[in-house]
Amino acid sequence: MATLAAPLVELRQVRKSFGDNLVLAGIDLEIERGAAIVIAGPSGSGKSTLLRCINGLEPIDSGEVRFEGQPIDYSGKAVTRLRAEIGMVFQQFNLFPHMTARQNIVLGPVKGKGMRRRDADNRARDLLELVGIPEKENEFPADLSGGQQQRVAIARALAMDPKLMLFDEPTSALDPEMIREVLDVMRDLARGGMTMVVVTHEMGFAREVCDRIVFIDAGEIVEQGPPDEFFRAARSPRAREFVDKIIRH
Repeated sequence: MATLAAPLVELRQVRKSFGDNLVLAGIDLEIERGAAIVIAGPSGSGKSTLLRCINGLEPIDSGEVRFEGQPIDYSGKAVTRLRAEIGMVFQQFNLFPHMTARQNIVLGPVKGKGMRRRDADNRARDLLELVGIPEKENEFPADLSGGQQQRVAIARALAMDPKLMLFDEPTSALDPEMIREVLDVMRDLARGGMTMVVVTHEMGFAREVCDRIVFIDAGEIVEQGPPDEFFRAARSPRAREFVDKIIRH
C-alpha cells in the first residue's frame, strides 16, 4: 500500500516566550511539500515568531521543529545550513544598498554555496526575468520602487534554490499600487509548486492561492482549513469575528 509523503516541516508542541510574554503556546503544525499555507491572525498573535522559529532565527523554548524529518539544530553551523534550504522574505527588503540588483542576488550562491560567478550571474538574470524586472539588473536599490526592491529580495531568496519559502508580511511596507506586482510573483511561485508559508493580511491572495489557512490567536492555532471553508463557515467564534472584520473592511 502506498504511503503518504512525510511533511517537509513538522512542529510539535512548540513553545516560545520573550521574558514573561508567551508568544507560541504549544503549536502543532504540518507543512506538506508543495503546499501554499497562509498564516492569518491579529497583530501580536505570534505569526512572525512562528516563521522565525521554522528557519532558526529564533530558538524555541520547548517542543520540536523538524525539517525533512530531522529535528532542527539551532547551533551555529547547523542553522546556517538550514537557512540555505529555507528562503525568507521580510517586510523590509534588506538589500545591500551599495550593490546592484544582480549583485544582491549573486552574493548568496557564490559565498554560501560556492557557485561560480558566471553561473551565479546567469542564474540572477534568469531570476530577475522570473520576477518581471530583467531590465533592472544593474540598478541600485535606491533607484528601484518598493515593489521592485521586494521582487529583487524574492529573487535573492530563490537564488539559493530553497526547498521552502517563508514570507513575513511581504507587502505591508508597500504602497497599494505596488502590492499587486509582488503578489503576482508569489502567485506564480505557488502555482509552480514551491512550498510556501505566508504571513499576510492580503486575504484576497489567501482565497485565490493558498491550500490552507492557519488562523492563530494568542499564540495558539485556533482553526485551520481550506480558504473557502474558512471564509464561508469558520467554526470558532474568534475566527468568525476575524472573518467578519475582513468582510466589513
